[in-house]
Amino acid sequence: MPFDVRFSPRAEYTFDAIANQLEARLGNKTVESFKHKVNKALYIIAETPFIYPIAEENEEMRKCVLHKNCSMYYWVYENTVEILYFWDNRQEPLIF
Repeated sequence: MPFDVRFSPRAEYTFDAIANQLEARLGNKTVESFKHKVNKALYIIAETPFIYPIAEENEEMRKCVLHKNCSMYYWVYENTVEILYFWDNRQEPLIF
């Protein structure tokens, strides 16, 4: 049974911010490629949410590297996966 996947408000915001940055810098084709990678990862996470490793930043989160420059962080609880945020890996690391 697939898990229910939900986006937090921060995930929606950071997804849009990265997509807008990609469109401004590299064009619509790159944005479509990014969206395809996200959708593919969401499908995998819904089927097998523990497939991606635990994030170094927080043991309760998991980290899915979508591209060498972008990761998606999420956590799993009960039958739900909550996408927490997207992260440009070229930024300074997170501190919790």
